[in-house]
Amino acid sequence: MARYARNTAILAKIEGTYGTDPTPTEAANAMLVSNFSITPVNAQNVPRDLVRGYFGGSEHLVATKNIQIGFDVEFQSSGNMTAPTIPAWGVLMRSCGFSETGSAGIRVEYNPISTAQESCTIYFYDSGDTLHEANGCRGTVSIDLSSGSRPVFRFSFTGLYVANTASSNGALTLTAWQKPLTVTDSNTNDLLLGAVTYTAGTPAVSGGTAYPSTGLTLDIGNAVNFTPLVGGETVDITQREVTGSITLDVTAAQAVTFQASVVANTTTALGLQHGTTAGLKMLVYAPTVQMLNPRPVDLNGRRLVSYDLRFVPSSGNDEIKIVAA
Repeated sequence: MARYARNTAILAKIEGTYGTDPTPTEAANAMLVSNFSITPVNAQNVPRDLVRGYFGGSEHLVATKNIQIGFDVEFQSSGNMTAPTIPAWGVLMRSCGFSETGSAGIRVEYNPISTAQESCTIYFYDSGDTLHEANGCRGTVSIDLSSGSRPVFRFSFTGLYVANTASSNGALTLTAWQKPLTVTDSNTNDLLLGAVTYTAGTPAVSGGTAYPSTGLTLDIGNAVNFTPLVGGETVDITQREVTGSITLDVTAAQAVTFQASVVANTTTALGLQHGTTAGLKMLVYAPTVQMLNPRPVDLNGRRLVSYDLRFVPSSGNDEIKIVAA
């Protein structure tokens, strides 16, 4: 009987105890994903390298192993801040080293943390008939807010190996997932650089100077490590280096100023709002950003300038803030 990739289903739920399956359900924990992949046995294979009086290889022994899972989800808030309603992707951000803080009727904030990171269990039903379960999952994420695109989180998780089983998923409840707004001039505000501030009560990013751009890309850059200790395998986030890139439409004078800032190692604040309607807004704010490697870009004959970005903590665990509002 044929099996089909499009029948795949993914569930994810925060673990109460690390590495212990909290039993995610199709009704409460279904993920709406695209571009999914899985390495069900990411193993260290140990060669026997036997000498037997003749040529020929010997088998490898499967030693330590984990599961790797990747997928995209859409960068869109919950559509309802009255409770507030936690975005359906919140569990994934929490498992990538972020705290989740809600304020009724206003916002849900995601801020990076360096201790007490949470973990999740992911169920990956391949073709809807084979369950790959991964416990103790932690990961990293990048964000693509390129002009003209569907905005997405790109998640990559490593989890503790669990043997797969022939098991079918039930019907998925996906009503919590909202249709995203594409990154366009009408849906996305200009990129802000300079003396940009974040106001939690509104919430909003404001101040600085607005620049036309091709959008923003970010990589949270978590170092995710599988540690196969005898008697206690874990997946840990051990470091974070947030990077990104922007391409700006700037005047000659602005290009000169930015290049001087690059050479002088000057930092700036950055803010971006995607979406204009309460409940469907997403904000990115960073107080201390270093712009690097300016290079000219030709876009339809227009001269733009591209910069690499490094997001630096100001007082600790504050180099990036993602807000659903």
